[in-house]
Formats: sequence, structure tokens, C-alpha cells
Amino acid sequence: MDKELGEAFDTRLFKRLMAYTRPYKLTFYGVALAAILLSGFAVLTPLILREVIDDAIKNSNEEKLLFLTLAMLGVLFGQVVCQLLFNYYANWLGESVIKDIRMNLFKHMLGFRMKYFDNSSLGVLVTRAVADMQRIGEIFSQGFFVIVSDVLKMAVAAIVMLVINWRLALIVFAILPVIVIATRLFQKAMKVAFIEVRAEVSNLNSFVQERITGMKIVQLFTREKIESKKFRKINEKHQNAWLKTVWYNSIFFPIAEIVSSIAIGLVVWYGGLQNVLNIEGSEDKFGAVFAYIMLIELLFRPLRQIADKFNTLQMGMVAANRVFKILDTESVIEDKGTLVKEDVRGDIKFSEVRFGYLENEEVLHGISFDVKAGETVAIVGATGAGKSTIVNLLNRFYEIDSGSILVDEVDIKDYKLASLRTKIAVVLQDVFLFADTIANNISLKDESVTTEAIEQAAKQIGVDEFIESLPGGYQYNVKERGAMLSSGQRQLIAFLRAYVSNPSILVLDEATSSVDTYSEQLIQRATEKITEGRTSIIIAHRLATKL
Repeated sequence: MDKELGEAFDTRLFKRLMAYTRPYKLTFYGVALAAILLSGFAVLTPLILREVIDDAIKNSNEEKLLFLTLAMLGVLFGQVVCQLLFNYYANWLGESVIKDIRMNLFKHMLGFRMKYFDNSSLGVLVTRAVADMQRIGEIFSQGFFVIVSDVLKMAVAAIVMLVINWRLALIVFAILPVIVIATRLFQKAMKVAFIEVRAEVSNLNSFVQERITGMKIVQLFTREKIESKKFRKINEKHQNAWLKTVWYNSIFFPIAEIVSSIAIGLVVWYGGLQNVLNIEGSEDKFGAVFAYIMLIELLFRPLRQIADKFNTLQMGMVAANRVFKILDTESVIEDKGTLVKEDVRGDIKFSEVRFGYLENEEVLHGISFDVKAGETVAIVGATGAGKSTIVNLLNRFYEIDSGSILVDEVDIKDYKLASLRTKIAVVLQDVFLFADTIANNISLKDESVTTEAIEQAAKQIGVDEFIESLPGGYQYNVKERGAMLSSGQRQLIAFLRAYVSNPSILVLDEATSSVDTYSEQLIQRATEKITEGRTSIIIAHRLATKL
């Protein structure tokens, strides 16, 4: 947290973020112009009011009174229009920027090695892609531009104060340091509090994500009370982090209001005294006092808001820092291969391959084997022996430590990654299905795979009856992770998905280890069909598994 606190506002980071506004230059400059116009309109109203009191009303000039009133209405109308455009397009710009960053982030994560996901919390990654993105958007909608607009209002108001009555201006400026110091202390305290809030939000998201995903385990082992206690503690930390921000706000804003009221009171007293004592240049200038009351609000209110908006800006910068850390992560699979081979025979050769998921903890100790094109080979071994690791390495989910893996006598690193993986289909023990229709889970929304092709393939491997027995058939929605299907049914969908992709190499990783007898019979039939004429590797932990 200390590191994040120190980098809560980083000029280099801010410039990097601003680079995302380049495609929207016109909108950026338009919002900046609206901010400038708002500061101008803001000081025109008290100036017109001064003229109304000191000239039109004092001299009983009806025509001038009507003109100044209409002018004030015109200024207010212009202010409303500028405020509307400012709010809409500042938010539009923020949403456009985070859309682009989120696309870059998601695309970048799609290329990460599996090792990155092994070591990362799913809840934290979701927070980065969703909640932190909204914080970045708030930099534009509630932070940067609002601060610029408020600073301009304060600068213009201060100048106008000096021009109208420098004595009254000095009184206001003498009080101003009090609220500046209070604002600075508030900003520092809120910065620490908000960083703590974001950390607790990430912890909360991560905890909830894991427990909902593993709810079956929680209930099977009657862990409800224990998990509830853990959640209560995490939730209390989240609550306490937010209550800190509420406490700081509860202290700061009343103090700011008191200081502002004191400034107004002193201006009314001294401005009135100037007129009573007929101080030179102040005779019968009551309009200046009324103008000053409005100008003080323009000077003090933005300063109070800046403290809050600067915290919004800082939290957006903290969020941007976290997101850019992921974007700067180089845990990506190198795709330097150039070979795109349409016709892959399916020859596989592992030569002295060494690999370990952790440093100095090898899983494969110089393994070597050959699989000829069209052969079906079984890899049998105990749990943890490295059987599934072979699948991961063949698909380049992980990089080997030494040795080589060849497909058709070509090192897999020389293939373009997409070209290599399109030729390999894998059916895992733990089948993952998206919350979508069966047809879409099979084709993965590949437009080249038609519904007719899916139905024909289902008939060929003997799973069409099971699918058509479901409500809606191929349009049946399996819900999240295929929750509406049994494990055996999910395996059958995975077999059909592999068959439709028409791979040159097929890998079945414990594909029948957790299914019922009937489903296993269907899978055996499907296995015979989809392994026919293609290189197949069947991974099992027992010799009884049928090939």
C-alpha cells in the first residue's frame, strides 16, 4: 500500500493515460473549452448583480434594469448549456477511454501463459477489468476536467475580487490559507483511506468469487458457518475502510462551511463599515458587497470540491497504475513462429524434454517419445506424474526448460501459435462450458461451423439422441459452466466440440474418469470415431481405461 500511496499521482502515468484521448482530440478540446466558458459565466452573474444594485436600482433606471436582468438570464442559460455539454462529453470521453483500455487489457490477458493465471486471483483480475476501469473513467468525468474548471473559476474570481475592492479581497485572501491547509490535510487522509478501500474491495471480490465458484465444496463439507465467519471479517474490514472516508468527510466539510461563513460575515461587516464611514471609493457601493458574497462562494466552494475531486483523480490514478501493471506484464507466450501449415500429418516427437511449474521442482525429467501420424498412444501413470503436463507443453501453454517438441519434424516454436493450436484438439477431464447454447459451445461461435455440420457430426459419433432429448435441442442453454448438464453429458459435448474442429492431433485427458457407465459407453463409441485416421494421445491413470 505504501508503494501505491507514493505513486497515487504520477506525471508519467498521467501522460500515458492522456495518450488514450488522442483518438478523441476534438471532444477533449471541446470539454476544455466548456470548462473555460463555465469559469467566465460564473463571474459574470455577480458582476451583473453589482451593476443592478449600484446603477439600475440606485438611479431608478428601468431600461437598464430590464437589460441587465435579460443579460443575467442569458448568462445563466449559457452556463446551463455549457454545464450540460461539459458533463455529457466529459463522461463520454471517460467511457471511450476505458473502453479502449479494457479492450487492450482483455486482449493482453488472452495471450498470457497459464502460469500467470496459476499465480493470480480471479477476483482481483475481475476487479481490474471492471471496477478499476470505472475509477479510471472517473478521472475524466469527475476528476481532471472538473478540477481544471474549478481552478479557473477560483482564479477568475480572485482577479475580479481584486478589481472590485482590493481591501475586501485582502480579508478573503487572509482567511483562504485556513481552508487550503484543511483541504490539504483532508486530501492526504482521504488518499490513504481510498487506497485501503480499493484493497478491501479486491479482497472482497476475490473471496466472493472463489466461494460462489466452489459452493458445492462448501456445502458438501458443511463449511457454511466457517466461511460465513471469514466473510464477516472481510466485510467488516471493507465497511471500516469506507467509514474512514465518511469520517473524514464529516469533519472537513463542516469546517469548510464555517470558514466560508466567517469570510462572508467579515466581508459584510467591513463592506458595510466602508460605506458607513464613507471610506474613499466605497460610498454607496453596496452592490460590491452582494457581488462579493457570490464571489466568495465561487472561491471557496470549488476549493472544497477540489479536495474531493482530487481524491477521485488520485484513486483513478491508483486504478490506472494497477491496470497498467497488468498491461506491462510480459508473461505472454512468444509467438515468433512464422510457419502456417494447413496439412499437418500429426507426427509428434518429444526429445529430452525437461519442465517444472516451479523453479528447481521438475515434473518431467528428460522425457522422450515418438508418436507416428495416425497412431493412438496411451500415456498411463499415477496422479502428479506429469501426464497432463505433456498436453500443456504440446499446446505451448507453458514453455519447456530444455529439450524440444516437434510436430511433423518442425519445432512447435516455429509454428504460428494459432496455426499450431487449431491442429490440436483436447478433451479434458474437467470440461468447461460457457453460459450459452449447446450449439455455440460446440462451434465456439466460429461462423464457418454451421448448425447442419454440428448435427451431422453429432450423428456420426452417436451423441445426437442425447442432445435432441434436451428442451430446445442444440439451442438448449447449459448455463454457467454447463451446470444444467451432468458430467457425462458435458464430456459428450466436449467430444463433439473436438470432432467438429477436425484436428490433426487429438488428446483425451482422463476423458472417462468421472462419468457414469452409460455415458462411458457413448464416449467409447465417440472415441473410436474421432480417433479414426488421426494421431491420438489418450491419457489415463489406470490401465483399465479402454482405447
